[in-house]
Amino acid sequence: MSEPHSSPAVTPHSVTPQLLSVARGDSPADLLLGNARIINVFSGEIESADIAISGGFITGVGSGYEAREVVDLRGAYVAPGLIDAHVHIESSLCLPAQFAAAIVPRGVTTVIADPHEIANVAGAAGVRFMADASRQLPLRVILMAPSCVPATDLATAGAKLTANDLRQLLDAGVVHGLAEVMNFPVVIHGEEEVLRKINAFNGRPVDGHAPGVSGKQLCAYIAAGIGSDHESVTVEEAREKLSRGMYVLIREATNARNLEALLAMITESNSRRICFCTDDRTPIDLLEQGSIDSMLRRAIQRGVDPITAIRCCTLNPAEWFQLHDRGAIAPGRVADFFVFDELARPTARAVYARGQLVAQDGRAMFEHPAVPLPPDAVRDSVRIQTNLIETNAKVRGSRIRVIGLRPDQLITDVIEHTNPMVRDGYVVSDPDRDVLKMLVIERHEATGRVGIGFVRGFGLKRGAIAGTFAHDHHNIIAIGCNDAPLLTAAFSIARWGGGLCVVDGMDELGPTLRLPIAGLMSDRPIKEVAEDYRKLLAAARELGSTLHDPFMAMSFMALEVIPSLKLTDRGLIDVDAMKVVDLFV
Repeated sequence: MSEPHSSPAVTPHSVTPQLLSVARGDSPADLLLGNARIINVFSGEIESADIAISGGFITGVGSGYEAREVVDLRGAYVAPGLIDAHVHIESSLCLPAQFAAAIVPRGVTTVIADPHEIANVAGAAGVRFMADASRQLPLRVILMAPSCVPATDLATAGAKLTANDLRQLLDAGVVHGLAEVMNFPVVIHGEEEVLRKINAFNGRPVDGHAPGVSGKQLCAYIAAGIGSDHESVTVEEAREKLSRGMYVLIREATNARNLEALLAMITESNSRRICFCTDDRTPIDLLEQGSIDSMLRRAIQRGVDPITAIRCCTLNPAEWFQLHDRGAIAPGRVADFFVFDELARPTARAVYARGQLVAQDGRAMFEHPAVPLPPDAVRDSVRIQTNLIETNAKVRGSRIRVIGLRPDQLITDVIEHTNPMVRDGYVVSDPDRDVLKMLVIERHEATGRVGIGFVRGFGLKRGAIAGTFAHDHHNIIAIGCNDAPLLTAAFSIARWGGGLCVVDGMDELGPTLRLPIAGLMSDRPIKEVAEDYRKLLAAARELGSTLHDPFMAMSFMALEVIPSLKLTDRGLIDVDAMKVVDLFV
């Protein structure tokens, strides 16, 4: 269904006499959807009309058309296919085809995908692999160029992408624009290499990532050419960004839930600058809650006008990302849309992609294409030493810096913890006070380097959890109550070539989920992956965690571009100051 990755983001179609003949009503269309109530995102009205489709495009909207196939919708609503304005497919823990199987039946027909997870492991080869794996799907995957690989020099990634590398991906048609520019301090201060990257995408959409940035610093960030942001957590922050010219992408991810807090910002005056996105969602949330379709329903339930809410998922992102072939039901647009029955609760009962019925009643009706053979950089991505440099923190004071988790947020607090638990001269986990040891083990170059820190908020009473999914460098990350389960978990997932696991007690391996594709994704069906993930969450709850998803929460404890305190293989990172700080105060 989708074009090869070397094609432009906007689907080309030849203007032919036959196409115009169909549009005039002189020749029959391929398909006619009759008696539809169309969500007109241009006029803001609901229009009763027929929809004529030929060659995968909408050729006419109105009455009096004929077609070789006619479907009578009997007054059902039809809306443009939904567009997720920013997502990392890798967070589904599945390949693009399985990701599509989960979201296309919900009416999502286009995603703006940033493959920076796999790029931080495998570089340009990983980006090209995701492009190849997204071919021939009813889901249109618009890849953006990962702007920050590595995110900063405060962590060790598996690759580095320069401005020249990104330009090559653009020239080859692999990417459409520049993905979230996360290292906002270097943008604001005009670092040459990041400006080269931005300039390489002059005239293309450039996405932002500026948590908490405001005032003159925000002005500098936007002046660099960055046009959107999905990191706002308050109405005030989002309004300032929008008023300075940004598109605000309201995010509702598995571990970053901002929809409820930001819906109050949507007004009739500013709604055309607002899009919805999911960013990172696990396979369970995708299957049980959905994608931006769930955001759409919740927005309407909370009082947002239905057509306004639908625009946030269709026309608005199409315009921001220069995808003028989609986002509306109009002549010349790609025939991507979904059929539903209740305006107050849009739930797809039929989904069309390029004029083909691809899902009905929540079931995918398309075959999955063959998965391309992953390159070596994707298949062989976990390399660690058996003798690590150091995994203990020798006591050097009575106060330590502890990462304070905020439930359902990516921002963390800096906690100064007094009188930490000490054993044999080393600081250890203190489950009674919910202060747990955390390790980040470099896994790309087998340096043996380990970052050692402590975190509060996970609630484990015994055992450990670990994974190779750790934003954005994706080194091995482990959190636990004792050293034995921490190291058992870390070395176990290293032996498999990547994954997630739980270790109960001291060294008893519990549920596991193997992720052989870059240590990030499985090659199995998403329902099987989700079932294994459920077992992991249940095991983590047995260990004492009350978090909605401790594995997704853990993955962000290593992301050194979101304030305030994080841990990488280089050590504790003060994100506000962008520097390594000592464990001890």
